[in-house]
Amino acid sequence: MRRQRDNATTRSIAVGGLARVEPRVWRGAMPVQFLYTAGAAGERFFQTLKRKGIFTATHCEECRLTYLPPRLYCERCFADLSDTWRDVTPVGRVYTFTIVHVDREGGPLSSPELVAFVRIDGTDGGLVTRLLEIAPEDVRIDMSVEITLAPPRKRRGTLEDILGFRPARSVAKRPFTRR
Repeated sequence: MRRQRDNATTRSIAVGGLARVEPRVWRGAMPVQFLYTAGAAGERFFQTLKRKGIFTATHCEECRLTYLPPRLYCERCFADLSDTWRDVTPVGRVYTFTIVHVDREGGPLSSPELVAFVRIDGTDGGLVTRLLEIAPEDVRIDMSVEITLAPPRKRRGTLEDILGFRPARSVAKRPFTRR
C-alpha cells in the first residue's frame, strides 16, 4: 500500500501480520550549505602533518588510551588531554578493507580501489584510507602499511594530504600494476 503526501512517499508493508512503515523518501533537490571544521585537536593534527609529515595523538594516562584522531578530552573519563600530545609514526596495520567498484555517483570505476581502516601503531585509533601500490588479492588483515603523503610543498593541512597507505617496504610481495 502506498500513500502520497506532499512530496514524500511512504510505503506500509504487512510483515507477519504487523504493519511496518519504511522510511520516507523525498524526491527533488535540497540545497545544503555547511562549513565543517576539524576543531582544535583536528587542526593541530593536520598542521603537524603538513609541516612534519607525522601524526600527533593525545594520551589519557588514567584510561591508558592514545587517541588518534586526537581528542581534547578523554571519551571515557573526560580528562583534559590538551597537554598530552605526542608524535606518532604514521605506520599501522590493516584492520579491515573493502574493494570499491563504483564511484560516488554509482558509476563504474575504471579499476577497483581499495579502502581500509588502518589501526595506527602506538595508538588506540586509526583512519579510513585508501590502500595504494598493492593488488586486491595481496591485501591481508593485519598487514603492515605505511603512509603515502602528498609532497611537502603541496600539503595544505587537510585530509587530502594523506594520499593513502602502501604496504610497508618489507611486506610488498609484487609490484602493483593497474589492470
